[in-house]
Amino acid sequence: MSEPSCACPEVVPEWHGLDLDLSNQCVHDQSIPSFFHMPISYDLYRQKQAQNIEHLELKERWPGLVLTRTGLWGGQILRLLEAAESPSRQVRFLETPFYVSVFLHEGGIGTAPKAAQLQQLKMSERKLKPKELFLAHLTCPICSEAKGGDKILIIRRWMTKDSLPALTRP
Repeated sequence: MSEPSCACPEVVPEWHGLDLDLSNQCVHDQSIPSFFHMPISYDLYRQKQAQNIEHLELKERWPGLVLTRTGLWGGQILRLLEAAESPSRQVRFLETPFYVSVFLHEGGIGTAPKAAQLQQLKMSERKLKPKELFLAHLTCPICSEAKGGDKILIIRRWMTKDSLPALTRP
């Protein structure tokens, strides 16, 4: 089944406010071009990734949930999969440790940086060292208004040298 025109995930995990351990999570990893952190042809790559997952006969844990990380000249989009073996170089398991802190931002991409800064400040207070930042858009422009506005999961990977807090496995 190919991805519908609506880019909203079918099911949204209840991760707000949680620290998760995504170590050894099976993912489909798709590179995307970006220009100064702005993804180029995002919808095209999202659809290409969905088609590739379908072609490989893999199953997503949360269909349509795309974790996006961008950089100056490129980035990646990840989809969490049910554990599987695949000959595809795009299917891999996340490294260990892969701890993340998740915050649900109710607003658009324009206000997300302030929410990410607040999340980073709270992490610093807990003596966690922030690493990569992933965004997962939970609403798309087509149905955002009908679903109560824009919603974005801000997922921040972290590390620490001290003892680790209790983590939740998804």
